[in-house]
Amino acid sequence: MSHISAHIADLRKSYERAQLSEEASHADPLQQFDQWLQEAMHAQVPEPNAMTVATVGSDLRPSTRIVLIKGYDERGIVWYTNYESRKGQELAGNPFAALQFHWVELERVVRIEGRVERVSAEDSDAYFHSRPLDSRIGAWASPQSQVISSRSVLVANAAKYGAQFMLNPPRPAHWGGFRLVPERWEFWQGRKSRLHDRLRYVLHQNTWERERLAP
Repeated sequence: MSHISAHIADLRKSYERAQLSEEASHADPLQQFDQWLQEAMHAQVPEPNAMTVATVGSDLRPSTRIVLIKGYDERGIVWYTNYESRKGQELAGNPFAALQFHWVELERVVRIEGRVERVSAEDSDAYFHSRPLDSRIGAWASPQSQVISSRSVLVANAAKYGAQFMLNPPRPAHWGGFRLVPERWEFWQGRKSRLHDRLRYVLHQNTWERERLAP
């Protein structure tokens, strides 16, 4: 074992900021998520809207990446991306995913699992046209997840589409939103001595059942 590896093995942190009890949590996981996300935003943690998206390809190998949540309601969790990217293609073949939020400063994790569907074209259009112009051009310029020879390919594409569309680029057909419809939630609050609080919500016959998991 290298010196650096040995040092990593010795890292320890005691989680003592808060607790998560059945009595103090919401019966509806969406309300609990909304509360925690709002608290993360008020605490000004870095990028509280960042989440990991895990998908599984046809080879049964998992893949993760970081995206930004762009909306949530009783229908599910929404983000936007290139449908032809690796995650887009994997979701087309296997429409299930897992999401994870990690708010380190608050010693909290939220995990969400469920089926994924595309949002409506109208919703994708509305969000696309709310984006800054450079981001809209970027959606055309980047063949996401494909191999390119150099960064100059992106620069050239951006210049090409910028000249073509000027101030009004339309939404590309290959770009739009996904919505994860939750079937399972888990809320994790770090606690002292590694005796963390874990509350899981599982959907049974349209009713959320809350249960405690051992850490």
